[in-house]
Order: sequence, then structure tokens, then C-alpha cells
Amino acid sequence: MADSNFIDYVKIMCRSGKGGAGSMHFHRAKYVPKGGPDGGDGGRGGHVILRGNPNMWTLLPLKYRRHVFAGNGQAGSACRSFGKDGEDQIIEVPCGTVVYDAETGKYLAEVTEAGQEVKLLRGGRGGLGNWHFKSPTNRTPRYAQPGEPAVEKTVVLELKLLADVGLVGFPNAGKSTLLSAVSAARPKIADYPFTTMEPQLGIVEYRGNRSFVMADIPGIIEGASEGRGLGLRFLRHIERNAVLLFMVPADADDITAQYNVLLDELKRFNPQLVDKERALAISKSDMLDDELMAEIEPTLPADIPHVFISAVTGQGLTELKDALWRAITDDANRIEAEPITHRALDDLHRVREEDEFIFEPEKVAGYEPDEEEIIEDDGFDPEIDYDWEYGLDDPE
Repeated sequence: MADSNFIDYVKIMCRSGKGGAGSMHFHRAKYVPKGGPDGGDGGRGGHVILRGNPNMWTLLPLKYRRHVFAGNGQAGSACRSFGKDGEDQIIEVPCGTVVYDAETGKYLAEVTEAGQEVKLLRGGRGGLGNWHFKSPTNRTPRYAQPGEPAVEKTVVLELKLLADVGLVGFPNAGKSTLLSAVSAARPKIADYPFTTMEPQLGIVEYRGNRSFVMADIPGIIEGASEGRGLGLRFLRHIERNAVLLFMVPADADDITAQYNVLLDELKRFNPQLVDKERALAISKSDMLDDELMAEIEPTLPADIPHVFISAVTGQGLTELKDALWRAITDDANRIEAEPITHRALDDLHRVREEDEFIFEPEKVAGYEPDEEEIIEDDGFDPEIDYDWEYGLDDPE
């Protein structure tokens, strides 16, 4: 994955801007000996915002932008002048991106629609100037609020491709061959296992100038939930698919047994995948004659539709497209789906080279934050004694 343009997992460090300090100032003008407090409020710190971009299909740009730092708010000044707000940092991500806390693995947010914005880190609020604290009993407040500290967090961005049909099968089941036969995609095809090392997308043309998107993921094997093979790392790309197409080769010892193994692995990864519409394609059927097909058909699972196909000869591809289109567009399948329950990141679903990346912010930004400047919690209570005296002389 390191030498590929398709990046679906990246770890970055984000920091929002700190709020500007409120001003402790008193109005000074000719013939106005006691003008009163007029210190302005500090500007808020910049936010770190995620925005969905429909023209992006990979997290590659973020692999070379490891640090995202928003601007700090400026301090307030005299005459109730407010400080300038810090500059927001907007991170463009592909639709289908999910965000996790890199340290705990906890799910934080997701971006699924074009133009959708998610505020990942909130900038610190600016402190209040001393004119807020004047009262009949305290006409010359000599204090103001400091700005709220910045928030720093290391996050993991994980991409889940959006497609209509997801291909599920063992290695060398003919998934990539099928994708190349029904779309313009040209995935790598060879006669050895795990030829496909990264997900592939293809647009399948259908009748009446209609089309749907098909996703091919690397093959999974029995025990993948325990880390065998490529593990379940790429199964997240079919979590958002409307239909799952299981592919089992015609020369398999037991087609139903292989289908049950694949279904069990999906259930271990995410139980919600079992509720999706499913179809079964028996690939490499050009090796079978009508008599063998008739013998195999009674042994196939009865609860899902099945089609005998051959991507080489084109056998059954039209029937397969019809079945998939019916499954995608059938109103009976358009039940309001529950939101995806995103599982927390664990050792099996992490990418080692990304998790071992060490951030050195002092070398990158040329900036060493104070210990009191960065916080991990966004709780800021104005009632707490944040007020402190600046030690300026009495204006009188």
C-alpha cells in the first residue's frame, strides 16, 4: 500500500487555535479623566473542520500533510475592539471517511455527503475584556479573562468506499475478472492468491443509460477475523454497499460451505452486514455443462438468488446485471436502514506503519506550546475563577 495512490488509512495530528486574551484597558481621552473600562474581547481560535469532497477518492493528500494547525485568535484591544478570529483549517476528505481517536480507537465522526462539514476540533473561545466586569461596586476592574486553550488530538482517518454492489469471495474466485468484464475498470488479474491488494471501483452500464457502482475488495479466507491473510481490513469498504454479491468458483469442493464461511466472516466483522441484500454468483461456469449445473443447483442456498456466470465467455452476465439492478432498485429493499455502528479500532484493523508514525510538532511548526496552552478537554466554565490581574497601574 505504501507505493500505491490509493490510501484508505492515514494518521494525522490536529490542533485548533487558542482564543485571544481579553484586554484590560481604560478609556483615555482629553477632558475625560475617568473614562471607565473599555477592554475588548479576544478573538476565538480557528476550528479544524472536515469537508466532504465528491471529487476525491483517496486519502493520499493527507499522507503528506501530517500536521493540521489552525490559527490562534488575537487579543482584544482598547475601545472595545475585538481581536481577530483565528483562521480555520478545512481538511478535504472523500465521502465515506470515518474519524477515530488514534490513542483510544474511539469513533468520533464521519463524512458521507458532498459538502458536509464536521467540526473535528473546536477553537478556543476568546477571553472577555474588562468592560464585561464593571459594576456599581467595581467601577475599575483590573482584570480580564484569558483565552481558552487550544485542543490537540491525533486522529485516524479511515475511508469506506461508497458503492452499490460489493464483491465478496475467496482469493482467485474471479472477482477482479468479473469487474473487468462488466466495467471499464482494469484491476490486476493473475493466477495466484491475493492478486488484488487494494479495493477497486467500476461503473457497470445497464439498460436505458443507467448504471451502478461495483466494488472489488481483496479476497478473504477462513479465519480472517483472527488476522489470517489480509485480515478484515478491507471489509469496511462494503459496509455502505446496498447489495453484497458472493462469488464462489464452480470448481469448489462445496459451494454452500464456502458461502457459509464467507457469511460467518462478515458476521464476525459487523453483524449488520448480514442484514444486507445478498446474491450468489457461481463463477467459472464455462467449465460446467447443463447436466452438471442441474446437479449443483439443488445444493445451493435456497434463501438467496443465484446465477451461473463466466466472465471469460460472458455467460450469465446479463442475468446477473438484471438480478443486481432489481436488488438495488426494489422498493422492498429500500427499508430505512439503521445508521452503521462503527466498531472501535483494534489491533486487527489498524495499519502498523501508520500507527507507528511519530509526530514531532516542534520541528514541523517551529513552535513549542506551553503546558497550560493545550488541553484535552473542551470544558470551559466562565463561572470558574479564570480572572486574574494583569498588574497595571491605576489609570487615575
